[in-house]
Amino acid sequence: MREAYKIQHQLQLIEAIKANDQTALKEFYISNYPKIEAMVLKNNGTVAHAKDLYQESFITVWKNLKTKSFEPQNDSALQGYLYQIARNKWTDILRSSRFKKTHQLTDEKLVYLNQEEHNNDYEEEQDTKLNIAMEAFKNLGQPCKQLLTTFYFEKKSLREIASQLSIEEHSVRNKKYRCMEKLRSIVLSSKS
Repeated sequence: MREAYKIQHQLQLIEAIKANDQTALKEFYISNYPKIEAMVLKNNGTVAHAKDLYQESFITVWKNLKTKSFEPQNDSALQGYLYQIARNKWTDILRSSRFKKTHQLTDEKLVYLNQEEHNNDYEEEQDTKLNIAMEAFKNLGQPCKQLLTTFYFEKKSLREIASQLSIEEHSVRNKKYRCMEKLRSIVLSSKS
């Protein structure tokens, strides 16, 4: 007797949906959405995907009821039919190249964001090193500051510097080496 009541209730629901009864449509829509959303979320989808998919599936069921291309056989056939349509549509979406490309882009974006974060860390580290080197440069004696500035910033060759200072080129090379060693030792001592 209870089974006959459920089937009767299902038939009444179908008739109400066919008649566009707003209360029946809303109740059916709201009561079945959570199951579809859960299925989509478990299968690589988002809430937005679930809402779009459910809307499409619901309209398909509504049209099929109107055209009588679906007739329920038991008390839960309508809900099962809606779920089956949603599942099939979601499977098609998952198999589509558009969805795969979207997920690939999302993965690439995550890689990019991770690289960007790594680059920011690297830039901060480089800034710190530069600040330490600049501070060490300030503590370098005037002759070394002048020699390194002329070589690295003014981009003069060792030969030009030797001519300017009226000394041999190999002497300039040695002085530059000693100045760089002095700078390194100041940098290293300031790190400890």
